[in-house]
Order: sequence, then structure tokens, then C-alpha cells
Amino acid sequence: MSDAALEIEGLSTVRGRVQVLWDVSLRVERGETVAIVGPNGAGKTTLIGSITGLVPARSGTIRIAGEDATRAKPERLASRGVALVPERRQVFAPLTVRENLLLGAYSRRVPRAELAADLDGIFELFPGLVRYRDTRAGSLSGGEQQMVAIGRALMAKPDLLLLDEPSLGLAPKVRSENFGALAKLAERGVTLVLVEQNLRLAARICSRAYLLQRGRIVGTATAAELAGQAHRVYLESPT
Repeated sequence: MSDAALEIEGLSTVRGRVQVLWDVSLRVERGETVAIVGPNGAGKTTLIGSITGLVPARSGTIRIAGEDATRAKPERLASRGVALVPERRQVFAPLTVRENLLLGAYSRRVPRAELAADLDGIFELFPGLVRYRDTRAGSLSGGEQQMVAIGRALMAKPDLLLLDEPSLGLAPKVRSENFGALAKLAERGVTLVLVEQNLRLAARICSRAYLLQRGRIVGTATAAELAGQAHRVYLESPT
């Protein structure tokens, strides 16, 4: 079995009648943190959607921990240790923070005591949520909702965590706090793949990045190159 957490070979994806991804190939090792950067419209969210089974691939191969997952349904991938933090959080606004977090564990069949311990772990990772545990998630700030979305995904106990624009629309302080939590997850060996426009933030936790333009991988960058903004051109919308 491959040591890679995620392998993609020759992936092409069509949405409607428009081809969005063209022959995309990448590899993420177990325990690695990798960013996918590119301008708006480059196909980053479609790539995440194809990995998670939300957007079916037209051709190519996706392997999760060495097993073919190209045609796998989202619920099947969840049971295989894949979790997604979607763009713009998508919390369940009428439910409490605690209820939102517990929804992340819906596919697990574990004792109630274990779930309680897992909840405590999320509140330890995001101490700012403790006082809101019985508060409706819709009343929280964007940054707090992002904490809930990440915590909800972590309640699934994922081996591979995918994050789509985790810093989007957040104030600098809470954005930094959230990335500090992601850095802790990386230190614990959780494999992270994140779509991110803020190169400096990505460089804090990522070992490297794939550069996506017009649906194609056009290069890679090291963390040092991201931190130096050397690849900001890849965040500019193509003309």
C-alpha cells in the first residue's frame, strides 16, 4: 500500500458543460500539510469537490491511502477518514455549537463517553468556543463559525482534512488563532490540504504548495517561497 494520504493522477472534471480541471496530478504524504493556491476561478474548489466526491471526475484517478476513491460517494469517503471544512463555513445556524460539533461524528459508532472526550478536545483546541457551547451557531462571528466548522470536521476523526479557504473573510486576529490551531493539528500528524489565498498564512503551516491556474497545475512552491510572496502572481486572475 502507498504511503501517500492522497494521490491524484490525470484528473479532469467537468461542471455542467464547462471543463474546469485538466489533467491534474498531485501527491500528499501522510502527515504532510500542503496548500493549493491560485486565482479566483482557477478550479481550486472544484478540485476539493472532486476529492471529496461532491463533484464527479470525468477522468483520472484519485487514491486515498492507496485505495481507489475516484467514484466514491461523500459518505463513503467520510467513513474512510476524509473530512471537509467547506468554503464559508456552512454551519447549521439554528443548532447550538455543541450540536453542530456532534453532527461531525454522525458516521462513528462509539460510546457516549468517547464523544464527550472528543468534544472536550475540540474546546481545548478552540477555547474561545467554550462559553458558546449551548449558543446557536448562527449568532457567532465568522471567525467563531470557522472554529465550529473545523471542530465539526475533526469530530469525524479524519486522517485527511481538507479546508476550502479557511481564512476567507476573517479578521486578522481570529484568522491567526485559527491557523494556530491548524498548526497544532499538523504537529499531531493530521494530513492537511488547504485551499488558501493568503500565502503568508499558508506558509506558517504548509511544507509546500501546488500552483493552480485555469484548471491546471502549473508549478509548486516551498513554504519559504510562499512566505516571501514569490508566487503572488499565481493569485492574480488571468487575463
